[in-house]
Amino acid sequence: MRSLILRASKDKIGSRTFIRPVYNLAKSVMPKISDTERAALDSGTVAFDGDLFTGDVSLKKIVDKYKAVLTPEEESFLNNETEVLCEMLDSHQIDRDQNLPPKVWQYIRENKFMGLVIPKSFGGKGFSGHAHAKIVEKIAGRNGAAAVTVMVPNSLGPGELLHHYGTPEQKAYYLPRLAHGIDIPCFGLTGPPNGSDAASMRDEGIVCVENGVLGMRITCNKRYITLAPVATVVGLAFRLSDPNKLLTKGKEGITVALLPTEKNQFAPNGLPGLKIGNRHDPLGAAFMNGTVQSESMFVPMSCVIGGEERTGFGWNMLMECLGEGRGISLPA
Repeated sequence: MRSLILRASKDKIGSRTFIRPVYNLAKSVMPKISDTERAALDSGTVAFDGDLFTGDVSLKKIVDKYKAVLTPEEESFLNNETEVLCEMLDSHQIDRDQNLPPKVWQYIRENKFMGLVIPKSFGGKGFSGHAHAKIVEKIAGRNGAAAVTVMVPNSLGPGELLHHYGTPEQKAYYLPRLAHGIDIPCFGLTGPPNGSDAASMRDEGIVCVENGVLGMRITCNKRYITLAPVATVVGLAFRLSDPNKLLTKGKEGITVALLPTEKNQFAPNGLPGLKIGNRHDPLGAAFMNGTVQSESMFVPMSCVIGGEERTGFGWNMLMECLGEGRGISLPA
């Protein structure tokens, strides 16, 4: 027995003697983690997925933690307003017209289908992720174009980003308008060179000062942007650089701005360089989908979600919030 223990100890010492130098060598030649990779690693939380890696998965723990139960208000909305919307949808007519009827658009906006997840304090429904999924699921069973129209403002739209990162002024102005369907949002991420991979996008903004106003000159080319042809406000992701060191807060890097199609308090002179163009026809689907483009368009810094101090924080925003689109809306 003693000889086995001694042999095991020698083997252990030998393995350490071998592994440590190899580990240090590998560490010295491996590239350092980039800021983008670090932001991705630090984003979000660990829930039951952590149990999968430990091999100790408890179904009871999952059921106890994630109680998928609708509140009376959510159940009422699903059985009434959502049911009425489904009855209004004629898929044959929608496919033929390649659009939802005007009365359907009006019903969606007036009944806050675009504000399902916006808090009640800002005029939204304040529904849970489970209710959001059940509502989209029910609409999708009737018509896909209508489901996508409801899905995007509640997941890929800028409402979630505004709620978590917007300035008080941005929240007070935009969230009630989004909740009541006054503004229709879209989110510009996908582009020809990179698809929806934010880390590879080439759309750029350069910090500058124009007429005494700190802002950015943005050049972008976005495609396949859902709701773009009817959007009144565009969430735009781009890479920001500051060659003249004009920023007093924030940093260079991926940034998200909110661009209105009409002048407002954040863009008092409007954004005449913002072009929402050709409508796409993906797979013959009837939902709105198109391009968003600009060429050296001046955008005031006040349009950045969260203001100047949130410049360069776009990757965190995308990782932490827009996952709802993939995790809730798309499966529904």
